[in-house]
Amino acid sequence: MQSFDSDGVRIAYLDEGSGDPILLIHGFASNVGTNWVDPQWVRTLTQDGRRVIALDNRGHGQSDKLYDPERYGAPEMAEDAIRLLDHLGIDRVDVLGYSMGARIAAFLAFAHPDRVRSIVFGGLGIHMVRGMVGAGPLAAALEAPRLEDVTNDTARSFRVFAEQTKSDLKALAACMRGPREKVPREKLGELTVPALVAVGSKDVIGGSGAALAELIPNAQFLDISGRDHMKAVGDKQFKEGVLAFLASRP
Repeated sequence: MQSFDSDGVRIAYLDEGSGDPILLIHGFASNVGTNWVDPQWVRTLTQDGRRVIALDNRGHGQSDKLYDPERYGAPEMAEDAIRLLDHLGIDRVDVLGYSMGARIAAFLAFAHPDRVRSIVFGGLGIHMVRGMVGAGPLAAALEAPRLEDVTNDTARSFRVFAEQTKSDLKALAACMRGPREKVPREKLGELTVPALVAVGSKDVIGGSGAALAELIPNAQFLDISGRDHMKAVGDKQFKEGVLAFLASRP
């Protein structure tokens, strides 16, 4: 992992392979290794002849940890990604975001449509526009002294995942308590780049992928059969669907 300065925040990133560049943006409490390296996404994409750029979002992985919730807005996190592309001298990329990374990817596309060649929204369906419920309990679960103190099942699962990824729980709690900007339906309706929505059929966290795809002009929907939010990430159907989408887009 390398790093660069993103307006005063040190952001760690991976840059591997050659060919058409694709930017990967991971989910909440994850990191480049957990979201993209371990599930073989980096290998899959580089073997497909692509240059893979993936960043640890602020507060995550090897990037700087911030404890002010106001510094975790999705639009600002999207600017970290754009500054990384500027740092690397890359004008235009395909973008693949998962869960929180999909929200960040949406704001990136809204603010910088000229930088996006195509976009994949993974692990986030209609809840992208409805907003995530339970941010308070999730933050409280991350702030709890012990895992045993967390009784909410969904919040407990995020706490377990955060501990597995050896995350900074205080930074993640700040991220969860940060601005929760909703993605406007009308803005999704203005997207003109090729888009793919890929969500597990058992993903109750992300919500219906088909419903989200209906809001985006000419978007394709990929149902990751039999997978929930966590298990869809490295699924073979997901990878094959993304490769086929990338091969078919202009």
